[in-house]
Amino acid sequence: MSEVHMGPLVLEPADYRAMNARQKETYNFHKIAARLADYGYNCLLLSDDWQGADFIAYHHNGKDFYRVQLKGRLTLNVKYEGKGLYIAFFDRKNDRCYVYPHDLIGGLIERADKINSSKSWSEHRSYSWPSVPAWASKLLAPYEIPSIPKPKDDE
Repeated sequence: MSEVHMGPLVLEPADYRAMNARQKETYNFHKIAARLADYGYNCLLLSDDWQGADFIAYHHNGKDFYRVQLKGRLTLNVKYEGKGLYIAFFDRKNDRCYVYPHDLIGGLIERADKINSSKSWSEHRSYSWPSVPAWASKLLAPYEIPSIPKPKDDE
């Protein structure tokens, strides 16, 4: 049983590398959900992959609704094709957050012939990058979710 605390929260920076896969997924979800909250989105983590989605992001305007697959890196995979999914990930190297339409970006990368000759893509229709290559940064730029600077106090 865990200890009951009555003082301030225990605050120590999380060591991402020490987390297991499920902990990393939960951590990444909260980081991305916090970024999207600044833009009026509410994110609901799903207990199972509903139609391929790990979470739902919906805007307070009542119109915009997205099914999102959470990843740790830029990823394309045949199992996400044709499902209307967005892929969300943090480029940890540059602290950039992206939420991109899987099929659109996949098509652009394929047409640019960046992965077509790789065994992973040609045999398995799956490819990911540990960090975002410079050429892909240009494709992903419209899908970056920038952090909003904190407003200065009105003193």
